[in-house]
Amino acid sequence: MTSVRRQMIVRLLAATMVVGTAVAPAPALASTDGNHVFQWNPERPGTVVSKAAATLPDELRRLGDAVRITYVTTDVRGRSITATGLVITPKERRKNKTVAWAHGTVGLADQCAPSTNQQAFYPEARTAVGELLRRGWTVAAPDYPGIGTSDPHPYLIGNSEGRSIIDSVRAARHLDDDLTPQYVVDGHSQGGQAALFANQLAGSYDRELQLRGTVSIAPTSGVRTLAELIPQSEGKGYLVMALFGLNAVEPSFKPADVLAAPAERRLGVLRTGCLYEILGAYANLMPSQLLNNGTLPERWVDELYKYVEPAQTRTTAPVFIVQGADDATVPAALTDALVQRLRDQNAVVRYDTLPGQDHDTAVTVSAERVANWIAQRF
Repeated sequence: MTSVRRQMIVRLLAATMVVGTAVAPAPALASTDGNHVFQWNPERPGTVVSKAAATLPDELRRLGDAVRITYVTTDVRGRSITATGLVITPKERRKNKTVAWAHGTVGLADQCAPSTNQQAFYPEARTAVGELLRRGWTVAAPDYPGIGTSDPHPYLIGNSEGRSIIDSVRAARHLDDDLTPQYVVDGHSQGGQAALFANQLAGSYDRELQLRGTVSIAPTSGVRTLAELIPQSEGKGYLVMALFGLNAVEPSFKPADVLAAPAERRLGVLRTGCLYEILGAYANLMPSQLLNNGTLPERWVDELYKYVEPAQTRTTAPVFIVQGADDATVPAALTDALVQRLRDQNAVVRYDTLPGQDHDTAVTVSAERVANWIAQRF
């Protein structure tokens, strides 16, 4: 039996069974390569709705073949939505295991999706993903909900990111039934925070999968401290994006209620630009030009903390945290406190601080040691 035919049979069976219970046939969902039409259950997390060949950055093209997928995931209320991303298959030495790459902040708009915008597939991310492909692992690289679809992006909302990561691994297995249930999540910045949330969700949300560990490089944490510090820094755009991330899951919160008029006048950049345009638009504002009274009201800081702060619940698999000592975006002191909180919860944690490295170079210089750690988990 050919691999393609075997995959078709597996998917057809999956469409008619959910937890052992027969369901009505789902509408046909066509893959965008035009070769096959499968009967899939559109409500099942990880279901691949469409796929198409994707072009990788030059550094990765010789290492793997990519498809861009649209797949089913769930939002923070448990409702089915779709998300986009890449599945990259190594050209050589396939190990039949999956590593999910969770990217750092790119912006809020669809044009910022790393699966279609190579400018948003940052150089440090290319180094990290390249090392994973050299090891023979399939890489699932989600864009996160709302980046690449009509939904708003719940920026930094941990359970949204975590679910889309886990479901991207499911989607990779839909495309390749030789992939085992074992997976690891490797993420940077926003993706480092997302990896920790995926770890917290594993066991309850990933069910048939087997999380072996997560890597978090300079993960976003210390929400209360960041909410106080960011208005004084050039990173004000991060807070503006976080406000719209909160609005995506709490519609009762209106960013306009807390943003000062000069900041409101710049909101168009969230639709037309990506990370560096957003940061540039807000960098030179005074705190009072960013927020009414120069600070975010405590009630909304509390709400951000609830949705964004990792390690509020226990992790389920080992954690490897990497931090650049000279990181000005996520200060090392915040990561120190995060690691201590994880250890207080009896999590299995390795923590490497890298002298002389900043927010992005920490990814590049740690790529080999991260891959070695992942190999040990597998």
